[in-house]
Amino acid sequence: MKVFITGGCGFIGCNVVRRLNSLGHNITVLDNLSRHGTDHNLAWLQKHGDFSFIKGDVRDPARINDIVRQGHFDAVIHLAGQVAVTTSVQDPFGDFEINAVGTMNLLEAIRLYSPYSVLLYSSTNKVYGKLGKFQLAEEATRYRLPALPEGVSEEQPLDFYSPYGCSKGAADQYVADYARIYGLRTVNFRQSCIYGRHQLGVEDQGWVAWFIIAHSLGYPITIYGTGKQVRDVLFVDDLIDCYLAAVERIDQVAGLTFNIGGGVANTVSLLEFLQLLTTLSGRPVKTNFGEWRPGDQPVYISDIRRAKTLLDWEPQIKVAEGIERLYQWVVENSELLKKAVGSS
Repeated sequence: MKVFITGGCGFIGCNVVRRLNSLGHNITVLDNLSRHGTDHNLAWLQKHGDFSFIKGDVRDPARINDIVRQGHFDAVIHLAGQVAVTTSVQDPFGDFEINAVGTMNLLEAIRLYSPYSVLLYSSTNKVYGKLGKFQLAEEATRYRLPALPEGVSEEQPLDFYSPYGCSKGAADQYVADYARIYGLRTVNFRQSCIYGRHQLGVEDQGWVAWFIIAHSLGYPITIYGTGKQVRDVLFVDDLIDCYLAAVERIDQVAGLTFNIGGGVANTVSLLEFLQLLTTLSGRPVKTNFGEWRPGDQPVYISDIRRAKTLLDWEPQIKVAEGIERLYQWVVENSELLKKAVGSS
């Protein structure tokens, strides 16, 4: 395939590029290299793969039009975006331009110049808001939503919360609607906590990696809230398997949305994660506690049954195994991470 990947030097992007390279696909990567660590990821990719790199921005419609018109891409994987809730609160208009307008630029380019291309969009579980109408049960180390034993399904009403939720949610709905109105072959992935190698997480985003990196480098970890917040976590290799399954089955799944995460079998609370990290490292984790942050969901677990049924997909890498893989990568790349954290 000929594949165009926006945000291809980010955490998920560089893992996607590496996998598709190993499968022999022809890849074009777009990234503006604005996020810390993307230059390191680009250098790593250039050592290990063969692809075309374009330094550019999804907010530039003329550039996007030119790339799509000339590229004749079989698939487009749209990963470029502003990814932190806290940043969106500080700069809501910038967040909107990147996530909503940037996605519209790409959709219009595909509609006008490449309507046969498959478009996979990296959306977010934040489109469901805080899920505040559900009764919360509190246990020793975690919260639970008894009303949602299988997690949040795609039928859950949308409830955009925070500028980030609004911008990603708007883009999510445009991606779905361009399939309905224009017949584009789009698929929405409302992703939960994705983690894995090459994730240069920071406090505001990528918490799984940030906890491991901070602990490895001797920084204290701040827990906002009680630490009983629960997430379903998904190793990035499993996410890429899901992307590939959607491309293979595009005739059956075009226009659909999937909630994608670890599901009920791969959940962890922050407190439980800290215990795993203590066991892995052999030393206690330094922690501080702060107030809850805007838009934080006490519990979010993806109901992944639609993906299991229609994509024949489910996570293969369990929580403990995935965290150990990421921990080993952090240990092996401590010097790189020291520099990356210092420049962030």
